[in-house]
Amino acid sequence: MELLWWHWIVVGLLLVLGELASAGGFYILFFGIAALLVGILSAFGVAGPAWLQVFLFTIISIGSLLIFRSPLIRWLQLEPQRPPVDPLIGEIGMAIEDIMAGGVGRLELRGTPWSARNATSAALIRGTRCRVVRVEGLMVHVVPEGGRD
Repeated sequence: MELLWWHWIVVGLLLVLGELASAGGFYILFFGIAALLVGILSAFGVAGPAWLQVFLFTIISIGSLLIFRSPLIRWLQLEPQRPPVDPLIGEIGMAIEDIMAGGVGRLELRGTPWSARNATSAALIRGTRCRVVRVEGLMVHVVPEGGRD
């Protein structure tokens, strides 16, 4: 079967339309652009025989995918992503239980119990209001409300 230039153009347009119809991710787009480029090269007679056209399509599509996809995604990121965890630093909670100096205990924060590490050298007594100074995963590091880090 002979590959004509317009075959590449049709395949390229279908792939670009497929990218528009998909959820995104910008994978199919680069294959569509590569097919369009091979179609243009083929129309001008520089793409060579069918095996070379398929080789060019493969190299252009995979190469452009690897080179341009990440910068394209960063460029299209209109709103910077918020931190993965809601910033809790500075929030005030209440010790549910006694927390020894440097020890771990429970803290009620925003109506939910959290694991808390006492970041001071003094014990936090149950009912003490505490300020969050650091967050590590699901563990909050706290000091007494009026205390220093």
